[in-house]
Order: sequence, then C-alpha cells, then structure tokens
Amino acid sequence: MSLFVFVSTSRTLRPAQPLVSFRICRQTQRPPTFHTKRSLTTMASTTALKPAEEFLDFVNASPTPFHAVQSAKARLEKAGFKQIKERDPWSSTLTPGGKYYLTRNTSTLVAFAIGEKWKPGNPIAMVGAHTDSPCLRLKPVSKRQSEGFLQVGVETYGGGMWHTWFDRDLGIAGRVMCKGPNGSMEQKLVRIDRPICRIANLAVHFGGSVPFEFNKEAQLYPIAGLVEAELNRQGKSEEDVKKEKDEKKEDGDFNPLKTPTQRHHPYLIEIVAKDAGVKPENILDFELVLYDTQKSCLGGLNNELIFSARLDNLMMTFCAVQGLVNSTSSSGKPLTDENTIRMIACFDHEEIGSTSAQGADSNILPAILRRLSVLPSSSDASSDSSYDRSDHPTSKDADTSTAFEQTLSSSFLVSADMAHSVNPNYAGKYEAEHKPLMNKGTVIKINANVRYATNSPGIVLLQEVAKRAKKSSGDMRKSGDGVPLQLFVVKNDSPCGSTIGPMLSANLGVRTLDLGNPQLSMHSIRETCGSYDVEYAINLFDSFFEHYGELESKIFVD
Repeated sequence: MSLFVFVSTSRTLRPAQPLVSFRICRQTQRPPTFHTKRSLTTMASTTALKPAEEFLDFVNASPTPFHAVQSAKARLEKAGFKQIKERDPWSSTLTPGGKYYLTRNTSTLVAFAIGEKWKPGNPIAMVGAHTDSPCLRLKPVSKRQSEGFLQVGVETYGGGMWHTWFDRDLGIAGRVMCKGPNGSMEQKLVRIDRPICRIANLAVHFGGSVPFEFNKEAQLYPIAGLVEAELNRQGKSEEDVKKEKDEKKEDGDFNPLKTPTQRHHPYLIEIVAKDAGVKPENILDFELVLYDTQKSCLGGLNNELIFSARLDNLMMTFCAVQGLVNSTSSSGKPLTDENTIRMIACFDHEEIGSTSAQGADSNILPAILRRLSVLPSSSDASSDSSYDRSDHPTSKDADTSTAFEQTLSSSFLVSADMAHSVNPNYAGKYEAEHKPLMNKGTVIKINANVRYATNSPGIVLLQEVAKRAKKSSGDMRKSGDGVPLQLFVVKNDSPCGSTIGPMLSANLGVRTLDLGNPQLSMHSIRETCGSYDVEYAINLFDSFFEHYGELESKIFVD
C-alpha cells in the first residue's frame, strides 16, 4: 500500500487556535470585538492561572527555606505587615488593627493580623505550613577529588527520592556567615543560579538499569568539574599545587577549625563569595544545599499542570501567605469588624521531624500565642508586662490569668501540607473511594490512627468555610460560590505519612484539621500539581480567616 502526503505551500502552517471572528472599529480605535463563546472561557482560564504564575515566581525565587522566608516577607511587607522581633517587648508595638510578622533563624516565619475588636482570651485562626523540602546539603568538609574529577561531599536532608537527583543540573544556594564591619558577623543569602554540579548515572552498559540501586554515601557525590580544567584556570600544574601545600605556613591568626577554603574547593568559595558580595577570606561558614536549576513552569496541553521542585511544601506556604494577605486587603473582611487574630506559621525542619528551635515542635508557636492571648483590647491600657505574663490582670473584658488557655480552647489550626493525587499508572495503590484529582480542590486528609489530626467537627467547619469562599475565576460550575473539597485516606495495607498537625494539636490542645493540595511525585526533585488548585487553596484560607470568628461559636464540641 502506498501513502501519498500532499503539502500545501500556499500558506504557513500555524498552531491551531480557537476560531474567533472580530472586527476592528477603525474610527474609534477600539480593541477587537470578539464573537465566540470560547473566548470567555479562555479569558476566565487566563485569569485563573494568575495565582499559579505568582506561585511560580515565589518558588523560583526560593531554593531554600531562607529564601522562602525572604520571599514571603516581601509579599507581607508589600501588604502592610511590619516586622517585629521576639526579643523585644511588644506592648509599644502591637495594637488591635495592626499587621505584623517575625522570623526565627530566618527559616521560620509567623505573621498575624489583629482584629480591632480583639479581647484577651479570644480565638486565633491559624494556618500552619512548612518551608523545607528534601535536598542534598554540602558536608562541613565537602572537598573531594577522584579519577580526575572535582566532586563535593553532600548529606541527605529528609526522605527524598534520591534517584531523581541523578543527571539533573544542580545549582547551589543557602546562607553564608561573613565578617562584617567593626568585628560583626552577618548573614548573607546566596543563590548560584547556574549548573555547578551533576550526579552522574551509571550507563546501562555497566549494569545501570532497573532496579536502580545505589549507595547514598559512596555513589551520591556530585561532579563539580575536572581537576585539569581547574589547574588550567589557575595556570598551575599538580606539582605546583603540591609544592605550595608543602611550603604553606600558618599565618599569625589561630583558627580552631580549618578555613572554608581548606574544607571546600577554593574556587567554589570564590563563586559563593562573589554572589554574597564579600571577599572569599571574609566567609566564616555556610549552610549550602543543591537545587535543580530548571525553572518551575506551567505544563500540560492547556497549562493545567505545574511542573516544579519543592511543591511540598512551598505550595501551601505560598497559599497561606497569600490567603492572609487577601483577607486583610481592601477586598477582604476589614479588621475593623474582627474579634480574632488571623495567623500563619511556616516552620522549618518538618521533613526531619520538626525537633529544632525553629521547628513546629519547638516553643515558637506556644510562646507567641501566650503573648498574644493577653494582648489588651483597644480600649485597655497596659504595661509591657501584660504581653509577657499571662497572669498579669489588666483587661476589664477578660480574666487574663487564664487568657492563654481560653485562647487555645477557642482557636483552630489548619495544618496545610501537600496531599497525594491519584497516579493513573498506579491506581491500585489508592483506596478505591479516596482518589483525589488535580484541579478539583484542596484535599482533607484523614487517618484513624491520628497520623492526621482531622476529625468530624473540623470537617464540618471547613465545609462551611469552603461554602463562603470566593468562587475561583476559572471555575466552570454554572452557579454558586465557594470552592470544592476532596477527602483522602490511605489503604489499610499502606504506610501513612504525617504532618505538623498531630504534633501541634497535642502540644497546644488546639482543634486541628489536616489538608493540602493534591500532587504527584512527592519528595521527587521534580513534582507535579494542578494549576487551578492554587487559587482554590488561597480562597479557602482567605475565607477561613474572614469567617472563623463567626463560625467558631456555631460549631462547638466540648
């Protein structure tokens, strides 16, 4: 059988576009008038993708928790939030109607807006997330050299799918401690936004095939270059380097540890120092990690997907920040009519158990809640001690000796951590009636063994919040406001992850619910989620902050 293909050369072929007819009004210079039903859908979809595109800007600027907090701070400050410090007294700074944020270790952030009708002991509506993701971190002594290659020693952080890190273009980012003026020591954030390292896979010809097995200590060394190329850059031979090393004498300064240029490749230190804007000799130490330099982006035939690193859990961090910002903007419920505090808490170190000074299992959230619980109403006068001691009675409206306990009992925490979407290639791994889909709304996570903190009163509350949420701009439902929700449980024969939810719920006694947007490839270097779920989550959190004060008293179980 013969096949004939006819190609027309009369015009250039272009990608298929919606058939749209329009006319241009020459006299008035008005824009084209569109005559198609599909154009309205296209415009709605474009509008609905704006939150996803803003998230891409956020995640691409945030290769580490330090950068994620920096990105969140920029959004908060633009929305009128002011920075405060834990070490300062708050009485002269915090007032009802104010918006504030603070950080710890510059990798954990807490932000809150105080309702003008706030009274001691009133509720606090909280959304908790985390800023860290599995990654490879440079070892304290990272300099390696083997078979003519320059390599760097790395340590695994969290439960990453490490095989996905092979054959990726890896940059370096983190924080550097440097010598500052007048003997001070200061922190600088760095991001080497170009491929520096690569972990080479073993060719299939040598047995590098399925199953993919490797030793995390011996076979996870990234290649950073060639020894010969580095020697050529310096204009030296190996004999010159050896001679210099033998002849080098200690300088007059005593160093308890080897210097960074002795513990790491000197040229790496030069590159990091240049990005930090300091001299190499002024670098004292650093916490640097590897990250994928490929930018996060929209994907899928209709841009309905997001392909990105660190979706778990920068997606929920971004949505929490934006939900709080939106709730306090001109389009949200004004703080003038609010009797609660709206709060987000984005913790570091969730991926490794949260047991650190800046983790969710630390004292940061209880300490902040204790200080805020006795914050006087706008009509009360108080001293600094009223903020720092819950047993100092100052308010006429409440017994502040128990204000902390009253606040905890009436508050609510939404633990926001990404959830699992059903994977069509492994559908049998999911419980038959609980298969979350992308772009179908945020997922409520449930576990009978309390790996998630969700219970029925919380589900009822969240449904009411979802009903009151703004309808997403790309939602094609014919009528009604609100955002959709989904439910998820694991199969009885499958393991279940956990979140900060059960931990904080147990430590504080605060009612808690676990949720997250659905995603694929969790803990991979490259993950996938739905573009439209970004706006769903933002609107859900916005509604939670705006309506919790009203709903709290209606859904009460003692």
